[in-house]
Amino acid sequence: MNSRTLRTSIFLILFLVVMTPVSAGTLTGVVRNGTTGAVVPNQDVILIQLQGGMQSAGTFKTDAQGRYAMEHPAIGQAPVLVRVQYHGVNYHQNVPPGRATADIEVFDSSANFAALRVVQRMIVVQPNGAVLLMGEEYSVRNQSQPPVAIFKDDGSFLFDVPAGGELGQVSAAGPSGMPLVQGTIEKGKGRYAIAFPMRPGENNVRVSYQLAYAKNEATIRAISPYAAQRVMIIAPPTMTISGTGFAPAGSEQGWNLYLRENVPANTAFEISVSGTAPPPSAESAPQGGQESAAGSGAITVIPGRLDNLKWVLLGGLAALFALGAVFLWRRPVPPPAVRITAAAAAAPRTPDGATPAAVEQVMDSASRAATQSLEEIKETLFRLELRRQAGTISEDEYTRERDRTQQKLRELLG
Repeated sequence: MNSRTLRTSIFLILFLVVMTPVSAGTLTGVVRNGTTGAVVPNQDVILIQLQGGMQSAGTFKTDAQGRYAMEHPAIGQAPVLVRVQYHGVNYHQNVPPGRATADIEVFDSSANFAALRVVQRMIVVQPNGAVLLMGEEYSVRNQSQPPVAIFKDDGSFLFDVPAGGELGQVSAAGPSGMPLVQGTIEKGKGRYAIAFPMRPGENNVRVSYQLAYAKNEATIRAISPYAAQRVMIIAPPTMTISGTGFAPAGSEQGWNLYLRENVPANTAFEISVSGTAPPPSAESAPQGGQESAAGSGAITVIPGRLDNLKWVLLGGLAALFALGAVFLWRRPVPPPAVRITAAAAAAPRTPDGATPAAVEQVMDSASRAATQSLEEIKETLFRLELRRQAGTISEDEYTRERDRTQQKLRELLG
């Protein structure tokens, strides 16, 4: 097999992966009560079409076995949501293009907040001229047994914004991992709440706000209503950070970390910060001479592979928050290298020098890598569409990012 034949074979593999037919237009699944383990019969299941402003595209009923089936032209071709309202709580399941099944797990509800535990709280700081951009992520574990959703109409989760802080956007995600923008309930004295059902397992609450940053220094004062196993501050290396109980914890990808363990509930935080944002590096500079901005003033561009969560927040705060969530806890795992055994090395070789076994291993590795890359591109397009529908991305940026992703697809198939 010569190199031209090998290239043709790999292309055919990629073509088959892309062109494999899916059950376009049809979606099926089961609604199950995760508290009791029983299926939920006669339950309304709502299909939400993201294109056009999250409009309902139809309501369907589960049968006696909790199964539902729905048909719509958008299913399989565009990202959609499936919603179930159970005991007054909305449960969502995202359905990216190409998926034909979506099981939905619902839970009985409880107001027993003692079952919630803040595993970690990340605080990301980034100067932006006379403003200090702040992003926080709470990782909240619901340990209820039997498993129930912790929910209360006047607030299922509380958080504080430091004195003088201007609240931006708040989003929350359950174990399924899809962030949804939340309305906030003011509780007074800088405290807010969201009425988001905390499902059994890991939940995340993300908060963005900004503080005045005159003379490139500020003091952050806040109180957390929950005990936290870990509180981490993430800041550029050009900043100086100090706070009672916080100790330097090294650096990650050029950002400094400060850590405090086992923080009791209602502990007051007073963190002093000073310094400026580092200049953009050549690797992170915007392409085409375009600048990244949040309101007025440029903001440091976060490297691309750290930026895949920025759609959950507005503007520059999005990139800020993406940093902590991605580079600390969601690092991509590199694909395994192709390993050629001694037997393969000793095997007869093709005219261009490769053994049949080696060629087969290369093709197999290429096929796996291609499939993984296509899945990543599909997920990128899905998230990009969500950002557009949520209004957290301009049309120009949407078009630019979409064209860039489509170019990656063309290169993959080229």
